[in-house]
Amino acid sequence: MQQILQYIDANLKSEITAAELADMAGYSLWHFCRMFSQETGLPVMAYIAKHRIDNALMEISNGRKGTDVAPEYGFDTYAGFYKAFTRMYGCSPRKYLSLYGGYQPKQSGGFTIMQTHELRKILTNWDIPQDLPLGDIWILDGAKVSGNVWKVGNDYVLKFGPRDQMLKNIRITKALAAQGFTAAKTLPTKTGEKYIDGEQIFTLYYSLPGNPLSKEDRFGDNRYDFGYKYGQGLARLHTALKEVEPDIMPDDTNLYKDVTGWALPNVQKQNAQWNMGLSAEFFEDYIQAFGKLFDKLPKQLIHRDPNPSNILFHNGEISGFIDFDLSEKDIRLRDICYCSTGLLCEWRGVDNIEEKWPLVLEGILHGYDSISPLTPEEKQAVYYVLCSIQMVCVAYFDTIAEFKELTKTNREMLQYIVKSETWIKEIFK
Repeated sequence: MQQILQYIDANLKSEITAAELADMAGYSLWHFCRMFSQETGLPVMAYIAKHRIDNALMEISNGRKGTDVAPEYGFDTYAGFYKAFTRMYGCSPRKYLSLYGGYQPKQSGGFTIMQTHELRKILTNWDIPQDLPLGDIWILDGAKVSGNVWKVGNDYVLKFGPRDQMLKNIRITKALAAQGFTAAKTLPTKTGEKYIDGEQIFTLYYSLPGNPLSKEDRFGDNRYDFGYKYGQGLARLHTALKEVEPDIMPDDTNLYKDVTGWALPNVQKQNAQWNMGLSAEFFEDYIQAFGKLFDKLPKQLIHRDPNPSNILFHNGEISGFIDFDLSEKDIRLRDICYCSTGLLCEWRGVDNIEEKWPLVLEGILHGYDSISPLTPEEKQAVYYVLCSIQMVCVAYFDTIAEFKELTKTNREMLQYIVKSETWIKEIFK
């Protein structure tokens, strides 16, 4: 796949077809197109079109005339390029460059794609049947939500990642198990090691019971009750994480600085680019009001990614949390609100989500508060933390080509949250 992406980058001014790329890869056209979309997040020709548009913009930003550049990248006329660009970025090339200045497209990044035969070789390090089926796991509403992780039969999960990240993950899951939580337990290798060590660490876990809630459960008649359970589960998780924090020595982060330092300027540019309708007063209120509250908010080791895909339910109750790769020290409200916005992000395909989500949010906040009471400052800060998370997501996904659709979704979520300011601030009144 990496060779295919490099070939595309090197031949953007030539004719490229999906059939040609499939032949190069040695796959049928159907299988290649499916694999390409899974790895890049875009159909083959949409990926090529985007990279042509981006590279044409780079040459225009460097001083070349658009009428000369457009035909070189396969557009019959500059008008055709202009139309394609506007459809993709929501504004004209001139306006985009006035907002963002010079433009340098990102080259196709490296992919870590483990082939089945490689996984089979790795699995020989464990005393398990070697003919167990391999497959993707934690499929939620049709989307693969985990990265370098595979289901091995029905009882095991194989995962790998950078050494520092995986060691932190292992320490956290072990500490949570000691606190009585259902946590992933590693299976020792044939030589008694807890994992295969190296630049990358490979671990084999026993599968956890349960699955993420479906959209039907999250947004059904019992959405407040399930929201309440999410909140209580996060409160219990935070209690355990706080006790193990000295042993983990997590990175200390600052959500407010993350937003004001890099996310907010990007959102302001997108606000102009896509006519989001966020007022100057919104940005000013955010900076001043949240700035005054932030230092008063309790901080501790948090999960950092408690989206609905990482929270398992079994027999109607939370059975465990997965993927602690991003764990760090920050305000605890970040986890609570991230769980809420993670649920809101599922709004595509859910009827009347704008009416249903408020009850889920209330359930999460009240559930958390019932076990680990929120401070007065935390209750005041809920709206600003929700906005913070959305601004970070809008800015982050905007930097990754294959996540452009998520950028659009998160812009819409931010707009919705800002419009809902009044009732969000009245939840605890």
